[in-house]
Amino acid sequence: MSIRVLRPGLQTSVQDHGRHGLQHIGLCPGGAMDPVALALANALVGNAATDAALEITVIGPELEFAKDALVALCGAEFHGGIAHNRPVFVPAGGRVSVGRAVRGARAYLAVAGGFDLAPVLGSRSTYMPGAFGGFKGRALRHGDVLPLNPQSSVLALERFGRLKRTRDNTVRWSAPPHTLPDREPIVVHVLEGQHFADFDSSVQRTFFDTVWRIASDSNRMGFRLAGPLLARGSADEILSGPTCLGTVQVPPGGAPIALMADHQTTGGYPKIAEIASADVSRLAQLAPGGQVHFAKCNLEMAAELRRHTMEGVQGALRGIAWEYGN
Repeated sequence: MSIRVLRPGLQTSVQDHGRHGLQHIGLCPGGAMDPVALALANALVGNAATDAALEITVIGPELEFAKDALVALCGAEFHGGIAHNRPVFVPAGGRVSVGRAVRGARAYLAVAGGFDLAPVLGSRSTYMPGAFGGFKGRALRHGDVLPLNPQSSVLALERFGRLKRTRDNTVRWSAPPHTLPDREPIVVHVLEGQHFADFDSSVQRTFFDTVWRIASDSNRMGFRLAGPLLARGSADEILSGPTCLGTVQVPPGGAPIALMADHQTTGGYPKIAEIASADVSRLAQLAPGGQVHFAKCNLEMAAELRRHTMEGVQGALRGIAWEYGN
């Protein structure tokens, strides 16, 4: 069982839930930029939520399946390809061609049974800064052949046979998207960062009043935010300290950076804000040029946003399980 890459897309890579518990040795969790979309894609093909899938960014790949496969594409909406947010049966020799994103920036293509790739430090995620994990530690290239679970074709037939209301190699229903922007700018909730008070009140207001644009040199390590430059009032030196997913730092140049999945684990730039965890997946769905507006929240509100998000995702997962007769 394998997938042949006929066209790699912009930056298609293997990602799962990431490598957790290793930041003390300098390794960030990494993994899917939008773990909500990854979990839904895996559920739609009957996989565990933590299984690896292909993360597709802005411009999608063209893939050829050697044997029967059951796949699902969740997250951003793309031109062409297969029906989104639902399981799709791909017969042996079939091709899936995913075009350009029309809403959102990242989608996840899960395959029943998952990929036959050796975990590295407990994860199959590709960590491109370190060139390890996933498929050869890099984004996919033309001609690559990705091994699948040897039982993938058997699982595809068995799982598709269990689904209700099938038609034309797919189903008549779809899972609701949870992280796609309905319109821009999106609103992302943040808590005051460790060094928020070091910025003058006028700079603090600017941070919250500005509609920021995702700069073209953004990547999985961080989203650079284009807009007014933020000057820090305090001249005191800042010692390097821990950073995490969603930290918003302000380098000396004044252009903020929101740290994303492949972020560094320590840094010496002032931290003006911390993004509420529930909103990180939504931010990850912005492509370069996308717009975001930050809204202040407190810890209680961030926890409530997380609870609300998890309830919505769990409801969608229960609905998918019911369609499989579970």
